[in-house]
Amino acid sequence: MSSLAATERASLCDLLTELGPDAPTLCEGWTTRDLAAHLIVREGRPDAVPGVLISIFAGHTKSVQDAVAIRPYEELVSKVRSGPPLWNPMRIGPIADAVNSLEFLVHHEDARRGSPDWVPRELPAEVQDQAWSRLLRVAKLNFKSSPVGVVLRRPDGTTSTARKGDAVVTLTGDPVELVLVAFGRTANQVRIDGDADDIARFKASKRGI
Repeated sequence: MSSLAATERASLCDLLTELGPDAPTLCEGWTTRDLAAHLIVREGRPDAVPGVLISIFAGHTKSVQDAVAIRPYEELVSKVRSGPPLWNPMRIGPIADAVNSLEFLVHHEDARRGSPDWVPRELPAEVQDQAWSRLLRVAKLNFKSSPVGVVLRRPDGTTSTARKGDAVVTLTGDPVELVLVAFGRTANQVRIDGDADDIARFKASKRGI
């Protein structure tokens, strides 16, 4: 089985090259240049990583990322493609798969779906299965802020409970689409079933880490 992290990294880099440095992404305020800089900082500047999640450190993270982003765009894409520095454990296959599979899958779609005319990729079953497996490992964390229970359902009827609750919404879609919902992306092809008020409450809630 091919590595989802490796294939999505390569595909994202191909797309970044195709789109150029100024294309919009689903990450608010970020162009493709900013997205590439973020990935480089994430893998190469551990001192700046906390600011991605903790607001008190966000200023430092932005400063580091902005400094990286002014490099030539081709250099940025090449750096992302080459992977983390030699000292980073994310160079080790199993660790890379664990921490990078969804990171690169989501950011690949961030770049693909930044324009309004996006269409979903036709992905092989192997990729969807890997995305589903990875999603189940993070779903409880990513949906922890939902005020209602959340059930994930694949088109074949396979289900998993991401969050328990008296009121429940069911999200139905291909695993990659469900991953995007789990990480707060609204550009997705997921059907949400449930009481209208519960659906509204779910949509208004924060998703992601």
